Amino acid sequence: MMTTRANYFALGADAMNILMQLENYLRTQFDQPTSLGTPLWELIKIRVSQINQCAFCIDMHTHDALQQGETAERIVALNAWRDMPMYSDSERAALAWAEHQTAGLAVDDECYHSAVTALGEQALVDLTIAINAINSWNRIAKTFKPEVGRFRK
Repeated sequence: MMTTRANYFALGADAMNILMQLENYLRTQFDQPTSLGTPLWELIKIRVSQINQCAFCIDMHTHDALQQGETAERIVALNAWRDMPMYSDSERAALAWAEHQTAGLAVDDECYHSAVTALGEQALVDLTIAINAINSWNRIAKTFKPEVGRFRK
């Protein structure tokens, strides 16, 4: 039996505004010429949403990534990115970091050093904040179940 769930955007308007401000900050950071780039940010959002099994976020960010010029092949391959030749070294480092962070694993010195060497300090900070943000969005969407595909109607 399907029931309507709370309108979290209306009932938590102030909190949702804070999360949207964080998205705006991240968009600005990922748009910088020295950053990892907005296309990778979308891939990270999709991959974390896959791990968390958030249908709403997978749908929304896949649509966004395609609109920004990402290929369907690279999106479909995200589940097996380690074995696919189409990702750059920095994309691989970012995807590995996203999976590590999403799993809640400890970050020992070797893990940290490897990530910061591959990505740089600023990019690692921005990426970590972005991973935290999409994990938060995934948990909210999985709880309140907004309609999948509503952005394409």
